[in-house]
Amino acid sequence: MDRLPWSRWHWMVVVGLGTVWILDGLEVTIVGSMSAALQPEDTGLGLSSFDVGLAGAVYVAGACIGALFFGQLTDRFGRKKLFLITLGVYTVATVLTAFSMNPTWYFACRFLTGAGIGGEYAAINSAIDELIPKKYRGRVDVAINGSFWVGAAGGALLTIPLLDPTVIDQAWGWRLAFGLGAVLAIGILVVRRHVPESPRWLFIHGREDEGEQIVRDIEGQVSEDTGAPLHDVDETITIRQRKTISLALIARTVFTQYPKRTVLCLSLFIGQAFLYNAFFFTYGDTLGEFMGVTQVGYYIAVFALSNFVGALVLGPLFDTIGRVRMLTGTYVISGVLLAITGLTLDSYTAVTLTLMGCIIFFFASAGASAAYLTASEVFPMETRALCIAFFYAIGTAAGGIAGPLLFGKLIEDATTGGEGISAIALGYYIGAALMVAGGLVAAFLGVKAEGRSLESIAQPLTAEDDAPPAAGEDDRSAQPVH
Repeated sequence: MDRLPWSRWHWMVVVGLGTVWILDGLEVTIVGSMSAALQPEDTGLGLSSFDVGLAGAVYVAGACIGALFFGQLTDRFGRKKLFLITLGVYTVATVLTAFSMNPTWYFACRFLTGAGIGGEYAAINSAIDELIPKKYRGRVDVAINGSFWVGAAGGALLTIPLLDPTVIDQAWGWRLAFGLGAVLAIGILVVRRHVPESPRWLFIHGREDEGEQIVRDIEGQVSEDTGAPLHDVDETITIRQRKTISLALIARTVFTQYPKRTVLCLSLFIGQAFLYNAFFFTYGDTLGEFMGVTQVGYYIAVFALSNFVGALVLGPLFDTIGRVRMLTGTYVISGVLLAITGLTLDSYTAVTLTLMGCIIFFFASAGASAAYLTASEVFPMETRALCIAFFYAIGTAAGGIAGPLLFGKLIEDATTGGEGISAIALGYYIGAALMVAGGLVAAFLGVKAEGRSLESIAQPLTAEDDAPPAAGEDDRSAQPVH
């Protein structure tokens, strides 16, 4: 898989798997942009500014739990089975959100929607990294994770007509927005059905015949698409196949064999989770409460597009300049700029604050996307999905739940106390400190994974394993895999 040239088949994988981040961006933006529409008792749900932050925190909590729950199932039952199930969970929960009749129902649906998206992160990142050639893995992963912002921009623009009382009744506009997210998910499900299971996962779990057939089919399609013969395989590895691998073995591997990589991933995820979830979940509320903006969709759309451009422009540099330098640079630069913004908050208008956000998050979006890339490639294949889920859950719980709650409380206190926008600067300072800290950790503990196969970055747990099988494990004969 690593030696294959880029082809139309790889684009199918990108579209089928990568578009889930568009859904996530759509979800987050709808909540952020429609905070004003959800607050009235008659047409909305009677939510306060704190409730808006709480809704964001509940969504993130669901994503954390969903990532852990579905992540371990992904390593156990396969990538494809789980990325179909998790998309189904998201779709049903989004439809139910559109029928919310009170805050409790709304919060419960936000939790379930988050659970589906969290499970997607684990299943999708695992599948992408195992199907994309090593030469392109960094830029593809960063760009795909950055596509979150395509959904964010689309969601922001979508809310403009849906929140216009001259276009649609305000009691129905926000409900339609959630329903349209489900329609997009169904379209993605149709494409995703054609994405195969990871041959790496199949082989390690004793299903080598299926894996070999998938690889032959992919090689034939790629050769046909490119019109060129494929060169021979130059790397081999011998593994001992097992149907199941215990959680105890996985935990022991992550925390004792790779402790520095564990610290690295936690630092990256906590920093980006606080920065994004704190700033973006409440940005619409910030513009409305402090700057009198009634249609925040335009501002959020511009902000979102700058994030996607950052991931596209800077993504290839993770494969050329390298993971360590780019992670350090993007985290530190965005953190320093955010701190400067916090110091000068009183001087901004809605336009200038949005433009400053565009500059900050141009760098931050590439770094945040690369956090998922790092977690998915620096640990053994058998632990990949669960590691992504673990770091996403821990980092996001620390930054993504606390962030929206803190910003929601700061905004509410500032408005009731008659204070200005500078009252929320504390959230900016915390986010800046966490981002700079993550960048410094990457400088010292980062892994130079560019241009390397996944197996050379972290050898599979089953590689060249001549020891007797551990208790409860189904041992198979050692097999060479190319």
